[in-house]
Amino acid sequence: MTPRTLLALSAAVLAFSAGALAVDGSVGTVSDTAAAAEVTHDSARVHVSNAKLRRVDSIELDAESLVLRNGRKTVVESSMRESGFTVGLLDRLLGTTYTWGGAIRVAALSTDARAGNAVEIRVLRDQVRSRTGKQIELTGPHGVQVGDDIADEIADASRAERVSFGSADSGAWQLLLEAGWATDDSAGSPGDDTAVDSVQSGTNGVSALTNETTVTVLGSPMPVHAERTC
Repeated sequence: MTPRTLLALSAAVLAFSAGALAVDGSVGTVSDTAAAAEVTHDSARVHVSNAKLRRVDSIELDAESLVLRNGRKTVVESSMRESGFTVGLLDRLLGTTYTWGGAIRVAALSTDARAGNAVEIRVLRDQVRSRTGKQIELTGPHGVQVGDDIADEIADASRAERVSFGSADSGAWQLLLEAGWATDDSAGSPGDDTAVDSVQSGTNGVSALTNETTVTVLGSPMPVHAERTC
């Protein structure tokens, strides 16, 4: 893997917004769940029993939410606009150490991002162990997981949905899996090739990062073709 590829992958994993409280124990720390919850203004107060949480066998990262499932049944869908509720669910399901096996990195933002999200999430493995010892699968939209080869999906995607970070001898891609976090100045659509030129902010949503064509990171929000400003 070339230095340019490593830089692109590392930046996407670690580029949490300024002022964020990381709650995975690797990018800063918080002393307890309350510290993360204090930065939220959650509007939804959905009660999820411990019995239902124990049945969760998969977590799906969508463009604007985390979906906890038991088989094909949705146990709860947590909006990424609600940091306290999202962090609280993960805390109850996975434990209070915030390491979570290095599988998930979550940053609760001190102020909402422009797109509207109150947390940023990165998935780095295909599964994580719950606090009871149960293995829970981690996926993105359409069942995409870290470790999957998505060569066909990359080849089939429009220019607006993908961007190459690699070089001639070492490839790396970012592929938009599901659009979300639309802003007022957005234009075009993910399937429209003209969107690349017409949308300075890029197309936001949940994306996969790859080494060659193997998924290494799933993240949201993670826009493609975004122009960074100082």
